[in-house]
Amino acid sequence: MHSFSYRKGLLHGEGVNLEDLAAQVGTPAYVYSAGTIRDNYRRLDAALAPLDHTICFAVKANSNLAVLNLLRHEGAGFDIVSGGELFRVQSAGGDPGRCTFAGVGKTKEEITAALQAGIYCFNVESEAELERINEVAGSLGLRAPVAVRVNPDVDAKTHKYISTGKSQNKFGVGLDRAVEVYARAAELPHLVLRGLQTHIGSQILEPGPFAEAAAKLIPLVESLRDQYGIEFFSIGGGVGIVYDAAFASGDPAWWESVEHPPRITPEDYAAAIVPILQPLGLKILFEPGRYMVGNAGVLLSTVQYVKKTPAKTFTVVDAGMNDLIRPALYEGFHEVVPLRRSEAEPVVMDVVGPVCESGDFFTQDRAIPPLAENDRIALMSSGAYGFVMASNYNSRPTPVEVLVDGEDWQIVRERQTLEDLIRGEKIPGQAG
Repeated sequence: MHSFSYRKGLLHGEGVNLEDLAAQVGTPAYVYSAGTIRDNYRRLDAALAPLDHTICFAVKANSNLAVLNLLRHEGAGFDIVSGGELFRVQSAGGDPGRCTFAGVGKTKEEITAALQAGIYCFNVESEAELERINEVAGSLGLRAPVAVRVNPDVDAKTHKYISTGKSQNKFGVGLDRAVEVYARAAELPHLVLRGLQTHIGSQILEPGPFAEAAAKLIPLVESLRDQYGIEFFSIGGGVGIVYDAAFASGDPAWWESVEHPPRITPEDYAAAIVPILQPLGLKILFEPGRYMVGNAGVLLSTVQYVKKTPAKTFTVVDAGMNDLIRPALYEGFHEVVPLRRSEAEPVVMDVVGPVCESGDFFTQDRAIPPLAENDRIALMSSGAYGFVMASNYNSRPTPVEVLVDGEDWQIVRERQTLEDLIRGEKIPGQAG
């Protein structure tokens, strides 16, 4: 669920009028609901209560310091994939000892920084990485905690770009080779075998694939527990959220509220996996990202022009693919909501941005209430893989980020200035 709804015809984030907010901070603007993030964490935490568990938020989904600090206060650990994300967690007050470090291309510098910070565990993706971590740890006089990411070859039935658990994906080692890889890791003198990790993909909307992956790996986990004394099993993240609303299929009841139940609830997820995992007697790690923050964020934008051709109506807004790339990259769906509720008959249109690319669109051939110049809209469910994937393409400054909490709001990242765009650049031979 989330906390964006109409009040007296105006879209609010919790108790904050988003039309007024947009007038004060400008657009494009990302707005996050603190209450939604807290509720999502607490609901998942409660559903997993039968297990000895830790929820490690996947920082790649939303790395704003305010979001990380909020989750830290809720008790979350963190799943990181770069040295930069580790720095962000530390800057937000997070404990490296509650961080897992994933990713297929860790550099020596990143491994060194993580070891010196005292991270909980590296999630290792290859034998070559085991050798490198062992080498770096040895040079520091340390032993590095590791878990091998094991690929269970489970089809999560998600978009090909966010599928990670099949044998043709670049992540992890195959289940058929896991015993051999762990045996090699046990021989390396500067490693400590701490656990086993898996992750089958993102935006998964049914519990079955999670249960299938866990069940396939249980015999291996039991063997590693008995042979090497591993202490945890991480089953990764991937719980999906609802992006499309009932309005997309023409249901007028949608206008009464923009709150939608997820297709897979935390309770559904727990019911499928807790019975499989509980008998292990190990700590269970979970690494959700999108579930925590996806529906907790919206991207506000202002209509610049309405362009009508014999073939189409194009509504041009001031947000672009550089601000939110999911529709262009993944064909991702985001509901488009006017900040002022409209009873007018919907119009079929494309909502597009100003970037000089044909792929710069948010909707195509979708029925949306008619929009005019200076109207404002919200691109819903933009809290995950939104700002974190933003760029300066077309030399466009990145948006402002705002956190709302009840009736209060605060800018948690300033909008980039034009000076920020060229900061650090130099013309050869020019003084300064």
